[in-house]
Amino acid sequence: MKPKILVIEDNEQNMYLVTFLLSKNGYEVIQAHDGSQGIDLAKKHLPALILLDVQLPVMNGYQVAHELKKDISFKEIPVIAVTSHAMPGDREKAMEAGCTGYIEKPINPDTFINDFQKYMPGFHPLKGTNL
Repeated sequence: MKPKILVIEDNEQNMYLVTFLLSKNGYEVIQAHDGSQGIDLAKKHLPALILLDVQLPVMNGYQVAHELKKDISFKEIPVIAVTSHAMPGDREKAMEAGCTGYIEKPINPDTFINDFQKYMPGFHPLKGTNL
């Protein structure tokens, strides 16, 4: 069984790239295009990890992370902010909202998988198990 990754991203080009990279590396991708839809899909699927854009319609990424982390079901699920917000304090703001990590855009296709896998220690996507 492939691990599920929820990608909450409103930009179609970014969604396409992230989905392509994840699928190519053995992950099942669940797509949400706004914050509210992201919360609904997270509750429905309980993914192994959530990749979360900060600039989203309906609810921004900080609000989404805060809402998810209030639910005990998401205590152990890493939420990674993936954003072009690279101003001083943005990383801290994401962590305060409940994010586990922070990846700056534009993403680097050569390092992206390793960038978020560090938040899933011991996980091997192609085997679908923890090592």
